[in-house]
Amino acid sequence: MDYQFMLGIALSCLGGLSTSIGALLVIVNPAPNLKMLGLLQGFAAGLMLSISFFDLVHNALNALGFLKANLWFFAGVIFFAVVSKFIPEPPASAPISDDQSRKKGGDERNKDIMKKRQRQVLLSGIITAIGISLHNFPEGMAVFLGSMKGLRVGLNLSLAIALHNIPEGVAVALPIYYATQSKWEAFKLASLSGFAEPLGVIIIACLFPSSLSPEILEGLLGAVGGVMAFLTLHEMLPLAFDYAGPKQSVKAVFCGMAFMSASLYFLHISIPEDLGM
Repeated sequence: MDYQFMLGIALSCLGGLSTSIGALLVIVNPAPNLKMLGLLQGFAAGLMLSISFFDLVHNALNALGFLKANLWFFAGVIFFAVVSKFIPEPPASAPISDDQSRKKGGDERNKDIMKKRQRQVLLSGIITAIGISLHNFPEGMAVFLGSMKGLRVGLNLSLAIALHNIPEGVAVALPIYYATQSKWEAFKLASLSGFAEPLGVIIIACLFPSSLSPEILEGLLGAVGGVMAFLTLHEMLPLAFDYAGPKQSVKAVFCGMAFMSASLYFLHISIPEDLGM
């Protein structure tokens, strides 16, 4: 058991660290303009929607049936709809008095607009990091179960996860880098979202067999899918529309969905049927 645990930790770290590679691709380049940021937000929204509907909710439907899976899903939607009411909105720009010079007034308005945009983008980046962390958590569980089948199975699964985690690292790091202008903060948050995978190994190795039934786990992950869907549609898509325009953003969303769908397909065919995910 100790060997299997350490093997699971090592393989999940391999998959989780690939989010850091995605972050490096962001921070080695100059800060993106708003249109590029909007396109990447649309792409990230596509990733999030695919994870929600094609992975988490799909698995909940298979495990729990239509009614129970939908109850869990909408429980997550309602929960975060209520929570979002208590999240403070960025303050509106303060009015500029007429006796101020036009240049000064314009500068202050521009600063207020930029601060508002940065706060919106920062919130979007944090939302993406949380959603991807929750998605990576069961991937760590799958890596651990795969490693119990053997090193080859665990290694193949870990490499498959690592490949599709790279764009997830980009999706987290880009808005954080834009909002904070800090390469370290962008790299740190993207890397932390990847380390949800070894955390999943620790949880399943220590707690899962005795304290959490598979049915409850699938239900909770279905609720996570509802949370991710709500946050994507409520926060990320409006931001993408503002910065890149609706038409370009929708194209970016479907590109993200197509990429994640293909990634999930190759990930699932690399997992033995009796493991699931």
